[in-house]
Amino acid sequence: MSASERDAQPRPPAPGLPGPSAAPGPAQLSMSDLLASCAAASAVSTPPRDPAPAGAAASGPGAPTE
Repeated sequence: MSASERDAQPRPPAPGLPGPSAAPGPAQLSMSDLLASCAAASAVSTPPRDPAPAGAAASGPGAPTE
């Protein structure tokens, strides 16, 4: 067996480590799980907003109108 043939042989995973089939594939995730993971990633990667100063008037969507 040549070195290139030996390198092309798939190797078993090291003891104690999960194999390539340990992670769920695309068919094993539901759409709700996918959307929940996207929402969680967005929540942890978005910095918090600065609070409005105490004397500032509210503006934007949801602001009270006169």
